[in-house]
Amino acid sequence: MGVVGATDIAGSVAKQLADVEQANAEAVRAAAELVLGVIRADALVYTAGAGHSLAAVAETFYRAGGLACVYPLYHPELLPLHGAVHSTKTERRSGLAAEVLAERAPGPDDVLVVFSTSGVNPYPVELCIAARERSSAVIAVTSRASVAAAPRRSSSTLVEQGTVVLDSLVVPGDASYPPDAPRTAPLSTVVNAFLWNLVLAEVYDRGTAEGLELPLWRSSNVAGGDEANAALLAKYGEIVPQLR
Repeated sequence: MGVVGATDIAGSVAKQLADVEQANAEAVRAAAELVLGVIRADALVYTAGAGHSLAAVAETFYRAGGLACVYPLYHPELLPLHGAVHSTKTERRSGLAAEVLAERAPGPDDVLVVFSTSGVNPYPVELCIAARERSSAVIAVTSRASVAAAPRRSSSTLVEQGTVVLDSLVVPGDASYPPDAPRTAPLSTVVNAFLWNLVLAEVYDRGTAEGLELPLWRSSNVAGGDEANAALLAKYGEIVPQLR
């Protein structure tokens, strides 16, 4: 039996990311424009996901180099660490989105970013529907191939609801290795973070060229980091309770 070399996986991941960047060039620009609109309007970027897609939500929130104007939507029962099987049942439960949005929901100046590879379960889809009913734009981070292959569990899909769709190109089932019959090495977490960073880079380049003051966190473990973040915490801590 042959031994899998690190370069085999590394090369596969590198190719996936290169393909993702190329396939999403236009969509990344469109997503960045929506985020820039939020910053211009002094509004919020709402981010959401369920199961392991919550890793992408964590990547958007209170992250060194990330945006401070982020409101993470969350319910404890969606996290596998609080009950793995129950978390799957929870994201399939209709009505949870309305509960999560009861405290605060996106409006016309805000943007909702939803991460979901399968993009068919009621929770992420109903979040998108509710946001669009409130005239909020939706950035759907999903896999078109996975959505097409998954059984429909709600009235729509993330692809259908997205104002902009960022396609992770993840194959149905998420696993990537071995290439001819994937069983392990899931890629969605890596690709979701990469897509979000592509958007952030585009926001930075265009925002600074425009002269916008971008609300970006600094690492609290570098000189001046705590001081730089203090003003952002004072401003957004009043409207984003998870920052308190």
